Amino acid sequence: MPRFSVIVPAYKVQAYLHPCLASVLEQDFTDLEVIAVDDCSPDACGEIIDEFAARDARVRAVHLDENVGLGRARNAGLKHATGDYVLFLDSDDTLTPGALRAIADRVKETGSPDVLLFDYARTFWDGREVRNQFAHLLAQDGPAPFTLADRPGLLKLLMVVWNKAYSREFIEREGFTFPPGYYEDTPWTYPVLMAAESLATLDRVCVHYRQRRGGNILGTTSRRHFDIFDQYERVFEFLDQHPDLDAQWRAAMFRRMVDHLSTLFTKRGRLPRRSRAEFLRRARGHYGRYRTPGARVSSRTRLRHALVRLGTHRTYRALWAAMAVGRRLSRRLASARRTLRAAALQLHYRVQLRLPVRENEAVFASYWGRGHGCNPGALEEAFRVHAPHVRTSWIAAPEHHHTIPSATRPLTPGTAAYWTALARSKYLVNNVNFDRRLVKRREQVFVQTQHGTPLKKMGLDLQDHPAAARGTDFAQLLRNADKWDYVLSSNRHSTLTWERAYPAAYTTLEYGYPRNDRFRTAGPQDTARLRETLGIPRDSIAILYAPTHRDYRITQRLPLDLERMLRTLGPRFTLLTRAHHSYAAPLTGTGAGAARLIDVSDHPSVETLCLASDALVTDYSSLMFDYAALDRPIVVHADDWEAYEAARGTYFDLRSFPPGAVARSEDELIDIFATGHWRGSRSAQLRAAFRERFCPYEDGRAGERVVRRVVFGEEPLGAAAVPHQSPASAPAPRV
Repeated sequence: MPRFSVIVPAYKVQAYLHPCLASVLEQDFTDLEVIAVDDCSPDACGEIIDEFAARDARVRAVHLDENVGLGRARNAGLKHATGDYVLFLDSDDTLTPGALRAIADRVKETGSPDVLLFDYARTFWDGREVRNQFAHLLAQDGPAPFTLADRPGLLKLLMVVWNKAYSREFIEREGFTFPPGYYEDTPWTYPVLMAAESLATLDRVCVHYRQRRGGNILGTTSRRHFDIFDQYERVFEFLDQHPDLDAQWRAAMFRRMVDHLSTLFTKRGRLPRRSRAEFLRRARGHYGRYRTPGARVSSRTRLRHALVRLGTHRTYRALWAAMAVGRRLSRRLASARRTLRAAALQLHYRVQLRLPVRENEAVFASYWGRGHGCNPGALEEAFRVHAPHVRTSWIAAPEHHHTIPSATRPLTPGTAAYWTALARSKYLVNNVNFDRRLVKRREQVFVQTQHGTPLKKMGLDLQDHPAAARGTDFAQLLRNADKWDYVLSSNRHSTLTWERAYPAAYTTLEYGYPRNDRFRTAGPQDTARLRETLGIPRDSIAILYAPTHRDYRITQRLPLDLERMLRTLGPRFTLLTRAHHSYAAPLTGTGAGAARLIDVSDHPSVETLCLASDALVTDYSSLMFDYAALDRPIVVHADDWEAYEAARGTYFDLRSFPPGAVARSEDELIDIFATGHWRGSRSAQLRAAFRERFCPYEDGRAGERVVRRVVFGEEPLGAAAVPHQSPASAPAPRV
C-alpha cells in the first residue's frame, strides 16, 4: 500500500498533462501511485496517460466511457486509490520539487492528521509567479494537529481540493464524494474541514497553480455558474445532518456563501447578461433561506451583502453606477494632486539649487532606495568616524528606515527634504545613481562606490548583449557617469573595466571596498554572536548559497534541490539561502529540514551573512570577490555557464580561473562537500591565486582611505597592496 495516491483527472489538457504527470513521478519521494483519469477527453490526453502507464508501473490509467465532469472524474479516481493519503492535482498544474517528501515528513511530524493543508503559488503564462496572499495562515507555529475551531481563519484560504492531503481512511469513513456541476470543490472542502478531527498545516509551496492565458472554465460566460446554488444547498444539507457542526459553523458558512455569490455576480464576463437579474433573485432566495441570526458582517462587505439581500438588479445597477462615478472622480482628483505635488517639489528643488551648498553635509543611498548597507553604508559609517563634522543623511523607502543608524538622518524619496539634500549637500554617495533629474553642482562631490567586482559585462560593454541591456538608454548612462567625481575600485581589473564601460572624467580610487572593512575588524566573538542570531546550530557547517540574476530568464531559476542536498550531506550542514534582490520570492519553502535551511533573502547585511558562514556556494555572483577576502572556501556551481555567458557576456572564463572547486551539476556539488574537496589543498591554492588578483587592498581601512581623500584631499598612506593574511574573524574549520 503506497503512502500517497495522487488523482489526476484530465480533459482537454494535452498541452499540460505531460509536465503535470512528470512533476509527480519525478519527485524524490517515490512511495506513491498516480491515478490518471481520462474523462473521455477528445484530444490526446488518453494516449498520454497510456504512455506514462506503460513506462511507470506506479501510474494507473482509468478511461471513462463518457465525459462526466471534474467532480465525478475525481470520484472515479477515488475508487482506485489505495494510498494512506489522497491528493488531487488538476491536470494543468504541477507539484513543486520535493513537495511530496515535505508533505510526508509533516504528516509524520504532526501525528497523521485527517487533513494537511499546504500552500500554492499562481504561475502565469508570462512567467510571473505569485504566492498565495494568505500564506501566513499556514504558519506551523503552535500545537499540531488541531481542529478548525482552533484556527477558523483557514476558511479564508482558496476553497479548492488540490491544496490538501486527505487521510483516505477519514474520507471513506465520512463518505465524502464530489457532486456534479461547477464549483464542485465547495461541498467537498467545507464539510471536510468542519468534520476533520485533526488538521495540520505545511508552510511550503507544493503546487504551482497554472493561470492559463485563456483562463479556466470557471472564467467563461455560461449559465453553468448557476450550479453554485446547488453546491451551497449541499453544504447546508451537510450541516443539517450534523447538528453539532451546524451550531458552530452555520453563521460562517452563511457569510462565505453570500461573499461567494456576490463575488460571482460582480465578476465581469461570468454570467450571461440576460441571466443576471435571475441570478440575483435566486441569490435573494438563498439569503432568506439560510440567513443565520447573529451572523456578523464586516463593514468592508456590508454593501455586497445588502446587494444579495435586496436581490434587485436595478438597485445594483444604480449603486454600481454611482460607485463607478465616484471612483473615476477620485482617480482624477488623485492624479491632479500628484501632478501638482510633483510640480511643487520640482519648483522647490530649483529654488534650493540657487542656495549655497552646505559644506558639512553628505547624503547617501544604496540600491534604489533600499536600506543602509553595501559600500555607501560602510562609507557613511567611515564619515561619522573620520569626518565627524559632516552631517550624514540616508535616502531609503520608509519600510527600510529601521536599518538606518540613529545618528543618521533618514530621508524618504520624493519629499521636500529629499530634494533639499540633493540640491545642497556637499557630498553625494551612491552605489547606483540618484534620480535622473539630479543637477550635479560644481561645488558638489559625487562618489560612485559601485557594488561589486565585475564578472559580467557592464555599462557600454552591454551594447552587444541586448538580452542583458533590455532597452538600456546608453546616452542617459553616460550622462549619469558625467556626474561622478570619484569611482571606487577594489582591484586593477575593476579599474580598467569601469574606465572602459563608463568613460567619463572621474577619478578612480583603487583603495578597496569599504563594505569589506568589517571582515578585518570583526572578531571571533562577533562571528559567534552573528551565527547565534541567525539560528545556525552550534558546530554546524554553515554554507551560504547566493546565486545571481539570469538575464535570459524572466522568472527566478531554481537549479538546486536544496532539501535533497541537506539530506544527502547530513545533519552537520546548514544552508543559508539568499535570493538575488531582483526577485521577490525566496529560493525555497520551509519543508523537511527547515531548521537547517534558513532563508536570509531579506537580511539587510550580506557582510553579516558572509561572516556567519563557513563557505560560499554561488554561480556567477560578484559576492565571490568579496567573500574571497575572508579566505574561506568558495564553491562555484556553473551548470549553465554557456547560456549565462552568451546572454550576459563576461570579462573572463570563471571556470578557468575560479576561487575554488567548480561543480557542473547538483550531484557534483554534493560530492564536493561530501568528500571534503570544498576545503582541500587544491581549493586553497585556487582561492589564494584569486585573492591575489582581486583582493589586494582588503586591510580594513578602505573606508578611511576614501574619506581622507574625498573630504580632506589627502593621498592616504597604505593605498598600496597589503600582504595577504586570513582575517581574525575566520572561524576554525569545523569537522
